Amino acid sequence: MPVLNDVSHVRAAVASILEQDYDGPVEVLIALGPSIDGTGELVADLAARDERVRVLDNEVGSTPAGLNLGIRAAQYPVVVRVDSHSMLPPQYTRVAVATLERTGADNVGGVMAARGETPFERAVALAYSTKVGLGGTKLHIGGPEGPAETVYLGVFRTDALHRVGLFDEDIKRGQDWELNRRLREHGGTVWFTPELSVTYRPRSSLGRLARQMFSTGLWRGELARRFPAANGLRYFVPPAMVVGVGLGLLAGIAGVVQAALGQTPWLLLGFAIPAVYAAFVCAATVRYARGSGAATASRFLVVLPCIHIAWGSGFVLGYLSLAKNIARHTGR
Repeated sequence: MPVLNDVSHVRAAVASILEQDYDGPVEVLIALGPSIDGTGELVADLAARDERVRVLDNEVGSTPAGLNLGIRAAQYPVVVRVDSHSMLPPQYTRVAVATLERTGADNVGGVMAARGETPFERAVALAYSTKVGLGGTKLHIGGPEGPAETVYLGVFRTDALHRVGLFDEDIKRGQDWELNRRLREHGGTVWFTPELSVTYRPRSSLGRLARQMFSTGLWRGELARRFPAANGLRYFVPPAMVVGVGLGLLAGIAGVVQAALGQTPWLLLGFAIPAVYAAFVCAATVRYARGSGAATASRFLVVLPCIHIAWGSGFVLGYLSLAKNIARHTGR
């Protein structure tokens, strides 16, 4: 489990690991990045209380570097990836190992079941689990078990990870998709099963959500540029929306200038594009959030465009080969 400045979630995540009903030896490897919020003290306390918990110093601080640090230190033939925002159900490891043995897959995983506690977090969780939010893939909304392009988190055969060279540390986000691509290229199988449903705690504020989505979109754009043949159409919808709305707003403003100069303001038609998008957000809110209460629905109106705009903007910049330059300055 890579951890960086996440003191509010780590204890629950580690507890969910230690409470697994798996009948076999388990070690918990926490790759601790340079944190300033008390996370270091917390994980040190967890390690002091349970000999199964070991803290590894992740000086680089990135997620893929932390994952690789843990994999190299792992002593058992199965590696269970855990996120500090996730909470594993008690049967998770047992079901995952049984699925590995039954299917012969190199990696198995399931659903990221987002669960929020505040109205804002519930709005984010709702957006994650709808087709208008994060695309409606099986790892967000579920589906029948079988071979998959990628899965949430992942339970891996350790030898398969070493065979393909571990995670690519140059890719700060989306490294799971890229690793699964290599597993499949080497003849392995990535297997999805809805039995593996993991509770995920969404970001708790608009700023944190925007930063997360921008970073995710940035690296998704980089991956789309690197591997053009491996990308579905759904990845290009948010960036197309961002470009379209941006051009529409510019055209509309130019139309206002035309009107002020006494010219025919035909460029005002540009405002139709953001108007159509705003109508789409409102319709999506009515469709998906109407039964969630006024507090959650009102926040869904803000959360949905935040996800689209931040992710889409990041994708455009990543596709233009700017991911590494931006990450160098932001750490993401």
